[in-house]
Amino acid sequence: MAIREFQQLIEAIYFAKDSGRGVESTFMWFVEEVGELAQALRSGTVEQLEEEFADVAAWLATLASLKGIDLETAVRKYASGCPKCHATPCACAEPAPQP
Repeated sequence: MAIREFQQLIEAIYFAKDSGRGVESTFMWFVEEVGELAQALRSGTVEQLEEEFADVAAWLATLASLKGIDLETAVRKYASGCPKCHATPCACAEPAPQP
């Protein structure tokens, strides 16, 4: 499934609910899902990871839709590699560690 198709599917399923909830509350749900993904990354099974990655992707798609952003267009930022150095893989210098 292409990114645009996924975003359209999530819109068809949830847009009415999510637009009624508003961007701020929808963002809070997104953050909660990111927290669940963090827990699954620490100790989850492959199945739990797949579920949480899917949930995070769905909430991100919803937020983009609420703000009128087409995710497929937005991710083109990375089409030519790293947006800063334009290399694939990224060749940017790592930032110096902070004390």
